[in-house]
Formats: sequence, structure tokens, C-alpha cells
Amino acid sequence: MNHLYFKINLNKYGEMRQQIESEKRTFQITAISYALIFLIAVGFVISLNLNMAAKIEARRTLLKSIRDEIKSYEVSGEFLSKKDLERMATISTQRIFWSKKLVALSQKTSDNIAITHFSFKNNHLSLFGITQIDKNRNEFLLIDDFISELKDDEQISKDFPDIKFVRSNRDLEKDVEILRFQIDCISAEFDEGGNKL
Repeated sequence: MNHLYFKINLNKYGEMRQQIESEKRTFQITAISYALIFLIAVGFVISLNLNMAAKIEARRTLLKSIRDEIKSYEVSGEFLSKKDLERMATISTQRIFWSKKLVALSQKTSDNIAITHFSFKNNHLSLFGITQIDKNRNEFLLIDDFISELKDDEQISKDFPDIKFVRSNRDLEKDVEILRFQIDCISAEFDEGGNKL
């Protein structure tokens, strides 16, 4: 005789319920994850916007301060003060055109004299030079002639009216006896109005 067996799963409802709850949990975790990612992204964008707005505001403030400073430097002829005019007069009257002075200096330096270096400090142009000692020539007369040439040159004497010998000393350079000397050219004194004293 054939026997028929039926298998009845009494837990079917329980398994379906577990599956539904599992899917519900998965959905909730996914939804929460997406919500968190969305909130983080929104927070990042807001932070970026606030940061950018702060930078733009800082740039605007800097630009405004630069424009205000430029306006303070814009001076028309109507608003020039007496002090501004005195400064401009001082600049135009007391400036020294060094290129012309150096050309004039090179033209007045003879073949028997060499200028080794010079310096300008406290309105003194100090010329340091050498000349070879020769028994047939007076080196001090040579230096004196050089000073006279400098005094006679308008390019030099108009800004340095007082030119004088300062000092000298004998020296030996590669078995050649030389005389080292210093000449100071003193610039004219100016009053507050830019006039020579």
C-alpha cells in the first residue's frame, strides 16, 4: 500500500516575519546611512559657503582699505600744503645727478692719478686715489692741480663748492712706491626752504 506523507511547516509565518523584520532593518540602516551622508554633505557645503563668504568679506575690507589709502595719497594742486611744496622744492634743488658728476670726474682725472674708490656720506664725497712717486715730480702739486681742476668744473663745484685735501701716506705696491691720498668734496648746505646757505 502506498503511503502519502505531507510535510507541514508550522514555522512558515515565523520565517516570513523574520524575513520582513530583516528587510525592514536593512531598509532602516540604509535610510539612516543615506540621511547621515546627506547631512554631512549639507554641513560641508554650508561650511564651505560660510568660509567663502568670510574670505570674500575679508577681501572686500582689504580692497576698501586700499582704496581709502589711495584716496589719501591723491593730492590735487588745490590741496598741496606748504610742507608738501617745501619738500618738492628740496627734492628738486638738493638732488645730485651722479652720472654727470662721474663723467666730469673721469675727465678731470689725469693719467698720473688713479681714483681707487669713493664714498658719499653725510654730504661728503670722499675720493681715494693713488699716484706713483717720481723724483722728477712733486706729487703734492699734482694733487693740488687735480683739486683746482675739480673746483673749476661746474658739474662738480655747483654741488660740492668746498673741495679740500684731507690726508696722504706713502705705500709700496708691487715694488712701486706710491702715494695714497684722500680728497673730500663737501656739498652745499641748504636751509629749510631749499636755498643754499
